[in-house]
Amino acid sequence: MTNLLFIGDIIGRPGRDLLRRGLAAISSHHNIDLVIANVENSAAGFGVTPEIAHELFDYGVHVMTGGNHTWDKKEIIPYFAKEPRMIRPANFPEGTPGLGRHVARAANGVQVGVINIMGRIFMNPLDDPFRVVLEQIQAVQEQAKIIFVDFHAEATSEKVAMGWHLDGRVAAMVGTHTHVQTADDRVLPKGTAYITDVGMTGPHDSVIGVDRAAIIHRFLTGLPQRFETATENPRLNGVVIQADETTGRAQCITRLNLSLQELDVMSVTPVTAR
Repeated sequence: MTNLLFIGDIIGRPGRDLLRRGLAAISSHHNIDLVIANVENSAAGFGVTPEIAHELFDYGVHVMTGGNHTWDKKEIIPYFAKEPRMIRPANFPEGTPGLGRHVARAANGVQVGVINIMGRIFMNPLDDPFRVVLEQIQAVQEQAKIIFVDFHAEATSEKVAMGWHLDGRVAAMVGTHTHVQTADDRVLPKGTAYITDVGMTGPHDSVIGVDRAAIIHRFLTGLPQRFETATENPRLNGVVIQADETTGRAQCITRLNLSLQELDVMSVTPVTAR
């Protein structure tokens, strides 16, 4: 079996600090073979920089995915030509920097295809994700039996539909973007692990990662506000997926919602080797 860890949208410094303090412990505790993370909010909540990408790689992330905030920091654009482990939604128009897929070698030697796509409902218009994702699967399936999809989308209905669309075609399809972890994690009938939204890794006493006061003031007045990343109650949201490398199907999916204290306990808890 191959154990995959996917980390939900990393929010600013609080999210990065959670990985610094806890990613090694989680990986050891769950015998993780490959770590994937959505990083599009890791630079103060908006975008990602090359420096932050290097930082997250150093903490133990192997592949990074994105979404609608991928391009917020312009210095990241040339980085895509240098770093294939950072991908962006595959259904951006032709000519957009970077790729929407990457085949990574997990710690156990198994090849894993990682695909990133983005929804269209309540989002900026892009190419059809339901068609594009099949093209991306075809592009990696000769190299990788296990295929993982990060679907960055707003609408629950679109994510649920994508899960059924991909059931039996990929090992896992997980939703990102809303920053609120859903409780519908399960393995679909044909073997695809699914969750509507993994949630966020960052400050949970906030409004989806942003300081509460500014958001409430905007709702009360309708006036623009400067959004600052919150700091209170940092928690790591993610999922652990166990996949069979011979069939390419998932055996189970487990939600993670961990505080700093829980991560610290995990770091000192003995782990039984596989």
